[in-house]
Amino acid sequence: MKPSASHALTVRDPWSLVPSLGNLDAYVTAVNRLPMLTHEQELDYARKLRERGDVQAAGRLVLSHLRLVVSISRQYLGYGLPQGDLIQEGNVGLMKAVKRFDPEQGVRLVSYAMHWIKAEIHEYILKNWRMVKVATTKAQRKLFFNLRSMKQGLKEDALDADTHRNTLTPAEVDTMARALNVKPAEVIEMETRLTGGDVALEPQSDDSEESYAPIAYLADDSSEPTRRLEALHRDWLAGDGIAQALQTLDARSRRIVEERWLKVNDDASGGMTLHELAAEYGVSAERIRQIEVAALKKMRKALM
Repeated sequence: MKPSASHALTVRDPWSLVPSLGNLDAYVTAVNRLPMLTHEQELDYARKLRERGDVQAAGRLVLSHLRLVVSISRQYLGYGLPQGDLIQEGNVGLMKAVKRFDPEQGVRLVSYAMHWIKAEIHEYILKNWRMVKVATTKAQRKLFFNLRSMKQGLKEDALDADTHRNTLTPAEVDTMARALNVKPAEVIEMETRLTGGDVALEPQSDDSEESYAPIAYLADDSSEPTRRLEALHRDWLAGDGIAQALQTLDARSRRIVEERWLKVNDDASGGMTLHELAAEYGVSAERIRQIEVAALKKMRKALM
């Protein structure tokens, strides 16, 4: 499809030209076939968008620059994230650029959009990659996105025989730290994390009973917050909690509970039986049982 002399992408729904990102190859092929706008066409659409809010004009500006997003996304494939996701985030940046683009500034949209596309992809990587904890300041973000390229450049310039080493020398660490305005220790830490491999916490298959993933030995149930709270609550119930609950009972009910549940004799025979307590208080064993049930119910209510 070729653009006409005055307009490009004269399709009623221009987005129908682009397949879903679910099929990445088809998507890339499609966006590379979309015609690019001339400078005059770009200015025309940008003015229509800015002055009249023309959505169709915005769509044409976005479509003609989708190939730029694909090209930029390839620069970030080394971070282990799907290219489709990178393209999707880059497209968000492109749409933000189109929305803010001022055609009267004398700058082509391609130059203006690059900043927004990269910024959106950077944010996505920082939020989803395992390095987010150390890439928090502006200087650390610069280190994050420049370490590998700078390291490769230092290796290519090196004249020593050990050209296959992966770690940085102290001199290289100092050079990069000065260039990126960070501490040498931050360069070392970042390099360690970048070169370190990911380890699956859970077993990758259930075929073997011998599979023993880190999740099995890294978890410490005793320090898990919920278990800690449960343990503290049990300790309180066994001590101060029981004592407070007993104070809510009358003297007879308290003695019955203590004899039946809390007393342990030296011979481990426990406290008095229902019949022994019944004989002492001159009531039936059933009455002692009723008092015991009522007392325990009252204690449970006090402990809630």
